Amino acid sequence: MTGARQPGPLLLGVRHHGPGSARAVRAALDAARPQAVLIEGPPEGDALLPLAADEQMRPPVALLAHAVDDPGRAAFWPLAAFSPEWVAIRWALAHGVPVRFIDLPAAHSLAMTEEGEQDGRPERDDEPRPVPVDPIRVLAETAGHDDPERWWEDVVEHRVPGGPGHPGGPGAAAADPLAAFAALGEAMAALRAVYGDGGHPRDAVREAYMRIQLRAARKEFGGAFAVVCGAWHVPALEARTTQTADRALLKGLPKVKTELTWVPWTHQRLARHSGYGAGIDSPGWYEHLFASPDRPVERWMTKVAGLLRDEDRFVSSAHVIEAVRLADTLAAMRGRPLAGLSETTDAVRAVMCEGSDVPLALVRDRLVVGVTLGEVPDTAPAVPLQRDLNRQQRTLRLKPEAGERELELDLRKDTDAARSRLLHRLCLLGIGWGEPTAGRGSTGTFRESWRLHWEPELYVRVAEAGVWGTTVLSAATARAESEALAATTLAEVTALAERCLLAGLPEALPVVMRVLADRAALDADVGHLADALPALARTLRYGDVRSTDTTALGEVAAGLAERICVGLPPACTGLDADGAAALRGQVDGVHTAIGLLAGAVPENADGLRERWRAVLHKLSARDAVAGVIRGRAARLLLDEGHLAQDDAARLMGLALSPGTPPADAAAWIEGFVGGAAGGGMLLVHDERLLALVDSWLTGVPADTFTDVLPLLRRTFSAYEPGVRRTLGELVRRGPAATGTDQVPGAVPGRESTAPGFGPVLDGVRADAVVPVLRLLLGLDAVSTTETPDNPEERLEATV
Repeated sequence: MTGARQPGPLLLGVRHHGPGSARAVRAALDAARPQAVLIEGPPEGDALLPLAADEQMRPPVALLAHAVDDPGRAAFWPLAAFSPEWVAIRWALAHGVPVRFIDLPAAHSLAMTEEGEQDGRPERDDEPRPVPVDPIRVLAETAGHDDPERWWEDVVEHRVPGGPGHPGGPGAAAADPLAAFAALGEAMAALRAVYGDGGHPRDAVREAYMRIQLRAARKEFGGAFAVVCGAWHVPALEARTTQTADRALLKGLPKVKTELTWVPWTHQRLARHSGYGAGIDSPGWYEHLFASPDRPVERWMTKVAGLLRDEDRFVSSAHVIEAVRLADTLAAMRGRPLAGLSETTDAVRAVMCEGSDVPLALVRDRLVVGVTLGEVPDTAPAVPLQRDLNRQQRTLRLKPEAGERELELDLRKDTDAARSRLLHRLCLLGIGWGEPTAGRGSTGTFRESWRLHWEPELYVRVAEAGVWGTTVLSAATARAESEALAATTLAEVTALAERCLLAGLPEALPVVMRVLADRAALDADVGHLADALPALARTLRYGDVRSTDTTALGEVAAGLAERICVGLPPACTGLDADGAAALRGQVDGVHTAIGLLAGAVPENADGLRERWRAVLHKLSARDAVAGVIRGRAARLLLDEGHLAQDDAARLMGLALSPGTPPADAAAWIEGFVGGAAGGGMLLVHDERLLALVDSWLTGVPADTFTDVLPLLRRTFSAYEPGVRRTLGELVRRGPAATGTDQVPGAVPGRESTAPGFGPVLDGVRADAVVPVLRLLLGLDAVSTTETPDNPEERLEATV
């Protein structure tokens, strides 16, 4: 600013989340000592700025703004330790000068997020959407560079006053700390002259509001204040416009009521284009550059070596020294002032990772990006539901973490049971902090496995769920009751009953049970009843371990089971292929559910099992029932020991008789040996059944074989590779292997077995096994007990 004009404010144009910009801002503020600091950000957050000085506040953090009436409409303004805005806030608080946000209020920006609104006014459908301009990329290309990130590191991050690449070294004072801001401002002015708003039409509104705030600050502080904003906005803030023109741009903007607070952020989320829209790919690396007082490459290699050592990889001091030398050499060869992330990564791969990208991926996840999760003080504003969640997290020692972690719970322990209830309640509220997984240990009801991963967006989900209640328990209860009343199918209600039991919501269960009883009484569709029963059975099973009274659930479940037993046989007739496949799955579910119910409702156990067996016998023997269901019913009876092998062979023979259409026979096979665990092994060990399948398959006419081939492929492709190979060997060996012919010399009454097994027992080889078995079982190698002469008896006695 020249001539007789009043000195203007100190405009510090920065790149959001740039460590070089952050160091330059700190140096400029130290040199200028402004009376106030204005920062690009939502003005509603001014009251929250003093919390940035709290000892409990640890970046990365973010300002969260959400609409009061629609919490899902939200925006974040993330800040890291190396963000220029954060450095400016901390500087102002440390020096006791006023600090304020001057960007467009969140009340307007959130209201403008509706579809069809770009600058606060409706967008015409026939107008082309502007393509945003990346100013850093344009500048890099103008300078002859194809990598904008590398160019920015070279000209800014590695050369700013006091930076690691500055000639004066870290901490050295620059002759003019404002030179970098002046040069960057000139570059942005040239870009704005060519590209205008750069495809960001809303910027005109934002910049008009910021100019109004600058005029107000000039009246209060004269020109002795500093402005920290994105470099792209500097030319617009220097533009000479009138107050009237700026207010005209703001007239008629939509508005919503908003609330703001601080929330923890993560390094992974700093790459998100939200709020401060300059996402970065390597926040961990940038934090390292900002925090390192000197020798950043050496310190970085030491960090990498420590990480790899923790993962049991051999990395010595010599590796660190050699990696530093290689990174510096690469930087010199590439004409860079300091080794950047690409050079250090190449050096780590070559020296410490032996050329492998596998350990390098760990370095990127843990260090280049980082798993840091910030912290905010307890005094930060929060919805009541969030406060209750925070309290429970502390009580149960379930601290949110940025990275994924597995959690194994033993529900017999009070703390683990409480953790389980909390996680299930949050799931019911749509707050996906935890996801149930298949555990590595016991599969019983006393154990649960969860995969936990906290993300900043979950704070928005908590705010949304706040409409249901002020505590996690009350909110989950209200949500469950509402979902029960709104459910449209019986299966939805039974699934909800199960979730209520898992979440420990005793006050919601009466409402759910009333709706469940009403739905069950009115629903006559057997398919709906079959879909609903498994969830009820699981609920009764879980009730034992969770000490929940499930008497009413047991009565409803028993009633559903009785109605299914009556209505299922007629429902299994006259079905097409899709309907039969769906009902086959429901038969499996009901079979499992009745097994659970028999244990949960012992007074009805025997009668319930008998009625279900009668249903399966009826289904397996009735020709009008779809083949896939007949086959499945026969298999379930066989597995339970209520169908003899001879009867199973008879049913298969009937199903595969020449008079049966090939498609129906193939469907029977799919139901009998397809999908179920052990279906292939049944054919391996029962040569009669395999022979029946083989005989039928070879007799299928050529003109219909292609019709049944997809179904057969689907059936047999589900088997383990070893099972398929053994079946192929048995079939290839011919009738003797498939049991249609007796092998000479075989033990009477025994057919040949799988390949590799002889027709009779080799006594000498069996005797050789006995000492090893006794050793493995901890028995004496030599026994005083009389040894049986028969080899089979010797093996049996040993085991």
